[in-house]
Amino acid sequence: MSSSALANGRPGRDAADAPPGAPASGDLPRRAASDAPPDVVVEPAGVVRRLAAFGYDLLLLAALLFMFTLCLFPLTGGRAIEPGTLWYRASLAAIVVLFFTGFWVRGGQTLGMKAWRLRLVARDGGPVRWPSALARFAASLVSLAPAGLGFWWAAIDPQRRAWHDRLSKTRIVHERQRRRA
Repeated sequence: MSSSALANGRPGRDAADAPPGAPASGDLPRRAASDAPPDVVVEPAGVVRRLAAFGYDLLLLAALLFMFTLCLFPLTGGRAIEPGTLWYRASLAAIVVLFFTGFWVRGGQTLGMKAWRLRLVARDGGPVRWPSALARFAASLVSLAPAGLGFWWAAIDPQRRAWHDRLSKTRIVHERQRRRA
């Protein structure tokens, strides 16, 4: 971490995380996207805020999966779908993947992230593209596997990045209003 980053209370960029041609000691971009207002301060997101946003998203996702299943009833004649049906499982998995990756690519925020003023950005502070969003989703499954250790890693990481942030070369930032002096 650079001394200027320590003085500002913000973590700097690791040399391994720096994009080609960018200075390794550069600070986190002050704005996550070019359209962010100048009175918004961007800082790494903490683990509690991330979990709260994820909780919101899980509620929305559960409702979406329920509605999808409800829409299938007329097609099945009102009968339950047999447990373990491959096409049904694949459909639910596709909805989950598209829910997260679609929101990340279109604005960098799921609805839960928007409520908690979080944004997913590429390592250079720009928008996330489909390959990074899909890599992040896959890496989040790896983060979840060992009892969620990859998620909790953000609590001790100097840059507040979880395993899936590092693996996908993305970061979650908290966009808070600048305090008026």
